[in-house]
Amino acid sequence: MNHWLKLSIEYANQRSYLDDLFRVYPTIPDGIRDIEAERWEQIELAFRKKDNQELLEHLLRLDLFPIKDSYIAYLKRDKTAISRNPQTINRICGRLYELGLEKIYERATEPKETNRQIGPMFRHWLQSKALGIQPVGIEKFVGGEENAILDASDGVKAEFAERYLNYSASKGLDLVARFNKKLVIGEAKFLSDFGGHQAAQFSDAINLLNSSADAIKVAILDGVIYIPSGNKMYRTMLSHQYENRNIMSALVLRDYLYSL
Repeated sequence: MNHWLKLSIEYANQRSYLDDLFRVYPTIPDGIRDIEAERWEQIELAFRKKDNQELLEHLLRLDLFPIKDSYIAYLKRDKTAISRNPQTINRICGRLYELGLEKIYERATEPKETNRQIGPMFRHWLQSKALGIQPVGIEKFVGGEENAILDASDGVKAEFAERYLNYSASKGLDLVARFNKKLVIGEAKFLSDFGGHQAAQFSDAINLLNSSADAIKVAILDGVIYIPSGNKMYRTMLSHQYENRNIMSALVLRDYLYSL
């Protein structure tokens, strides 16, 4: 088994893994979403008048629609569909009236889900010099040979990897680094549970390992994946195909990079 994968599993099961991981992923929910006072007054007025079209138009402008419905995304992208589909609008508004104004406000101002906040956290952790060096911009990264971490958007990192490293995936990258003159690219994922969206996140990291990029490829995985179980993610990670690949926790990443 890859030394760093083995070390990550041991870390997760023998040490204060979650306490330490909080430095990387401080998953503190954001405050409630704001609704402008004028907008809420318009929503209240349309609700009390039972003006379906006006109510829906105002609610569709909010960051979070108060009910889950498969047709909401379509209506957000084509508001002309509101006037052309009265039965759909009546059905959705019927649920809203049943919900009531107080509950509509409560749901529309819910904090962002924690897993949607996780993306930028790894980058912020890198910027805190967690790996021992201050990340640098693209010009300094390209122009130097010393140890460095690229501080740029996911897209810029992907462009760099496509131009210099034969990286062809359409997704951005969480890590582009150079240690001991060796280039490293990585995907960082916090897997809060098994299955569903989390399985897709795991697949993204595995796809990077399978890419043809001319660099050292690292899947920086954390969360439930290190809990010994019969789950497919754990089995895949420990299968003969992946047990010797660079899969590791962010908590051992620094030691790994300096070992190159």
